[in-house]
Amino acid sequence: MGFTLWGIEYLRNGKFSTLRIFIDHEDGIHVDHCAEVSRQVGAVMDVEDPITGNYSLEVSSPGMDRSLFTIEQYAAYTGEWAEIKLRHAFEGRKNFKGVLGGIEDENVIVAVDGVEFLLPIESVEKGRVIPNFK
Repeated sequence: MGFTLWGIEYLRNGKFSTLRIFIDHEDGIHVDHCAEVSRQVGAVMDVEDPITGNYSLEVSSPGMDRSLFTIEQYAAYTGEWAEIKLRHAFEGRKNFKGVLGGIEDENVIVAVDGVEFLLPIESVEKGRVIPNFK
């Protein structure tokens, strides 16, 4: 459809779930784009029916405080502030807030208070850019 699939989140909340799809485009995303993608994805989901139970479908732009899903996305935001939450503790902590320092192999580099950490990408539960953080 001409958009970049930025990422997908599937969140369970009791009986109800949310399937959130983030799309991007070099010219930006407008509400009409989200509605168009939602209609298309909704039609496919109705036919394929991959999710059992009740769920809501949301289509959104990644926004300014965009979540990061791939190692390439982390690399693209080198030099920016970010929050990273790990699935399991690494060096005694699960939460990191600092400046992205790029990637090395399959690790995200983040500098927190002058200390660099190499966080394995497969251990990242959630990461997001913090715009205008100082």
